[in-house]
Amino acid sequence: MLEEELKFEVDDDFSLPVIKGLRSKARKKLVATYFDTADLRLARSGASLRHRDGDPLPWTVKLPTGVPGVRHEISMAGPKVRLPADLVWLVASLTRGAPLRRAAVLRSDRQVYDAPGVEIADDRVLSGAMTFREIELELAGGTRKELSTLERAVVRAGARPSRYPSKLVRVLGERAQRPPDPLPPTEMGEPSEEEVVRQAIRRAVQRILWHDPLVRLGDPLPDGDTPVHQMRVGCRRLRSDLRTFSSMLEPEWAGWLRSELKWVADLLGGARDVEVLRARLQVTASADPLAPMDPVAVATIDGRLAERQALALKELEEGLRTGRYLDLVDELTRATREVPFTGQELRVRGARKLAGKAEALTPNDPDETWHSVRILAKRARYAADAMGHKPHAKALAAVQDLLGEHQDAAVAAETWLGFGDDPALAVTAGRLYERERARIRQVREEFPSLWQRAEEKSPAD
Repeated sequence: MLEEELKFEVDDDFSLPVIKGLRSKARKKLVATYFDTADLRLARSGASLRHRDGDPLPWTVKLPTGVPGVRHEISMAGPKVRLPADLVWLVASLTRGAPLRRAAVLRSDRQVYDAPGVEIADDRVLSGAMTFREIELELAGGTRKELSTLERAVVRAGARPSRYPSKLVRVLGERAQRPPDPLPPTEMGEPSEEEVVRQAIRRAVQRILWHDPLVRLGDPLPDGDTPVHQMRVGCRRLRSDLRTFSSMLEPEWAGWLRSELKWVADLLGGARDVEVLRARLQVTASADPLAPMDPVAVATIDGRLAERQALALKELEEGLRTGRYLDLVDELTRATREVPFTGQELRVRGARKLAGKAEALTPNDPDETWHSVRILAKRARYAADAMGHKPHAKALAAVQDLLGEHQDAAVAAETWLGFGDDPALAVTAGRLYERERARIRQVREEFPSLWQRAEEKSPAD
């Protein structure tokens, strides 16, 4: 679940303002034990892993989302004497497998209040020789407008927005406020070619590692996308960037990294491909309300795809719980700080090859030929984006999306045809196949004009 809260530093004599609907809820004595690596990799990344005495689900992991004040919160049961393996692996993209040990113990005297749409926690915290008081406002079924209204009220009463993202960071001090691993991307002015490469690597690594724990959880993203898709895109994007910038990178390093990224992308791909097929099945089956398909047959096909998906997710989970994967995470993290450059200038290839193949496409070419152009378009788009050619990258993204629809339809068509061996599914499978082939013909008709617009956005040589 997502936790959205605001934190405030207050003096000992602070009093909450008069708030309509405010109701005292409970008073609690909390003892929270936090675990981290020796160099505080979790805290520096904005994450935490704790055990809190007395909670029904005492073990909790909090993960950053990139939005200040908003974090993923995952809680589970388990004895205090042993860190739950599932939570240890959940933060593996941040710890990189380093041992976790007790980092701090925070004792809080908490008074909880209910306000309209918001829960208020008034904490008096003790950790070692340090004591302080903090007010937390957490959304509890309300709106951001209600949260903002309450924020203004407590600030007028003398509360100060906290200088720290969490109580833990405040207690741990300067070491917890050092730069995170991996380093995040930063804004570029007029960057050198080497800086372009560094930022491209940081963007892709951030995408991969931020989605790693969400892949393990299996929850969809707020926008309806899936972590499996986003993590796979990150792997593919970085593989493409390493190819684009190959003239500048130490070959053995880049080759090893591309190989290991392919391994992870293939594991993600097994789960993602079935994910796409299941979503596509529903869309294709309901495309014509005047010609409905047999709902029992559609449900049977979906059930068999679900079995494939479960197997693919199990294989993915096993792959992400290996030393091989942790070695890759370690190298990805290092790459955000240190890139082994060769000292050679950038030589970008492939644009002419894409243009030649795209212009030569015909409506009667096999699906494989169309797919090969999609791969080239994707590489060209990533290269244009990394080099700052935004209009061209945007135009190529449209080309890539259209050819991606072509590929999804082609794969789906062959998948539906495979179900035709079952007499109970043969008619439905055949109808699904024909609808996918019709979509492929439509894409091929739309392609030439879209490609022409992309060519018009191409930067001058």
